[in-house]
Amino acid sequence: MSPIEQFEPYVDPTRASEFLDIDRKSLLKLARLGRIPAYPVGIGSRRKWKFKISDLDGWMQAQRRCQPVPEHPN
Repeated sequence: MSPIEQFEPYVDPTRASEFLDIDRKSLLKLARLGRIPAYPVGIGSRRKWKFKISDLDGWMQAQRRCQPVPEHPN
């Protein structure tokens, strides 16, 4: 593969929230708290956030493994 074919673009919060099917504001809050993989651009309170879909997918898979399996009543 060429370097261009290996390149994964960063996406904006709108696209990232659509991928995760969560509210954009919730996604940004998770990013600011460092609870979700995100890349800040700029400094201060006006920084912008970028995301990689592969990072978000890996994070979701890890969340699934960390949650206990609910018991089904017999």
